[in-house]
Amino acid sequence: MKRIINLSGFIIGFSVTVFAQLTIEDCQTKARENYPLIKKYDLIKQSKEYNLANASKAYLPQFQLNVRATYQSEVTSIPISIPGITIPDLKKDQYQAVMEASQMLWDGGAVRSQRKMTEAGSEVETQQVEVELYTLRERINQLFFGILLFDMQLEQNQILQDELQRNYAAIAASVEFGVANRTDLDVVKVEQLNAKQIRIQIQTMRNAFVEMLAIMTGEKPDKNVNLKRPAVNHLLENEMLSSVVKRPEIQLFDAQNNLFDSQKNLIKSAYMPKVGLFLQGGIGRPGLNMLSNEIKPFYIGGIRLSWNFGALYTQKNDLRKIEINKNAVNVQKDIFLYNINLTTTREIQEIKRLNEIMKQDDEIITLRENIRKSAEAKVANGTLTVTELMREISQESWARQTKATHEIDLLIAIYNLKNMKNSDE
Repeated sequence: MKRIINLSGFIIGFSVTVFAQLTIEDCQTKARENYPLIKKYDLIKQSKEYNLANASKAYLPQFQLNVRATYQSEVTSIPISIPGITIPDLKKDQYQAVMEASQMLWDGGAVRSQRKMTEAGSEVETQQVEVELYTLRERINQLFFGILLFDMQLEQNQILQDELQRNYAAIAASVEFGVANRTDLDVVKVEQLNAKQIRIQIQTMRNAFVEMLAIMTGEKPDKNVNLKRPAVNHLLENEMLSSVVKRPEIQLFDAQNNLFDSQKNLIKSAYMPKVGLFLQGGIGRPGLNMLSNEIKPFYIGGIRLSWNFGALYTQKNDLRKIEINKNAVNVQKDIFLYNINLTTTREIQEIKRLNEIMKQDDEIITLRENIRKSAEAKVANGTLTVTELMREISQESWARQTKATHEIDLLIAIYNLKNMKNSDE
């Protein structure tokens, strides 16, 4: 019983593996995960974390060591003489070593602005990567639908070869009974060879597309890969009604504007006052007593307020330059949406055109099939040449291939529209 269960499980698993179909969404996801640029996400994240950590360390105690040795042309002196008291002259060479510890209490919002600008800059880099990755979709679409088209062409080619083989057998029988000439068989044979040559060309191109798709998705090349054809009706309903554009370029433009806003806040924080504590300790000659020639230790502590008004000189121009950059980004966004709208309109018209054309495809195939059957009957009666019959068979095959091409063209147009808007329905 265990052997039977294990064998059944193996058969089921094997069947799932053999008959599993690969969707276009699967290919897009795998191509995204396999593309080397995806690794940049982790690099951007790490860089962001380091920059945020560095910005936060501005509130940690800061230490500074200053050592100096000077010689001055004149020193402080007391221009009076007191009997019985000798006032020593100060040395003109002076020495000092000072260690200062400072603690920021309020920086005018500089650290907060720096953190926001770091996050905004990281978001811009992330969206730039997202824009580059999005271009993979179009390349995957071309390969995926190219393989589907080749599959349909191979299917129609097989139908053509079966039709030619059937006629070859019928004419061969007529030759045996002396009704047809040997040349008629040669005419059919030529068409069979042509069909086989075309099949080789189609199969070769399909294999090339399969290998390129495998490289992009990181999968092992499989010439027997089974691609799932998307449902046209469902896609048409969603794409024709949806008007929302969710392209990553939109998020990139918004992220760039957020970065400019962060830069504005950083500029504004530059002219805000800064308050902090400080403690100095050192040794020098002189120390805090300027009238002493002895080397003395000293310390001093307190609260410090600093205010740099020089930033106000360029503040207006800096803010205006940022506003100009924001306007430039908004212009790019408007141009992008304008082009998206034009392309979307074109694709919608292409979809409508193909829908109208495809309404006649089945009728044309039916008519071509009737003409071919009539030609076969005429050949059997000796009122039509085999060469003319081959022409009718080719016309029928061409009609079937045209229908298949129109179906794939419709899918391509729908996915072009889908790609323009980045709709996930």
